[in-house]
Amino acid sequence: METLFRSTYIATATTTTVKAGTGRLHAITLTETAAGTIIVYDNTAASGTIIASFKASVAEQTFTLNVKFTIGLTIITGAASKLTVSSL
Repeated sequence: METLFRSTYIATATTTTVKAGTGRLHAITLTETAAGTIIVYDNTAASGTIIASFKASVAEQTFTLNVKFTIGLTIITGAASKLTVSSL
């Protein structure tokens, strides 16, 4: 059976709670980056355990992570980068 991931698109400098509760972060696809970092948390707020961190102006690409989160999935974009988050 094929696994279908849910996608969330982010295109502004913001804090986005992608999901509350347990789940799996499959990938983050960066389609346009700006001069601000991107930080991914295992939390429903912009604090706690960091799952991943991307430097400012990182090259556009897909980062496959396949990691579990337990509290929630929150992403902070420090500038207007455009990205798609694939998760369960």
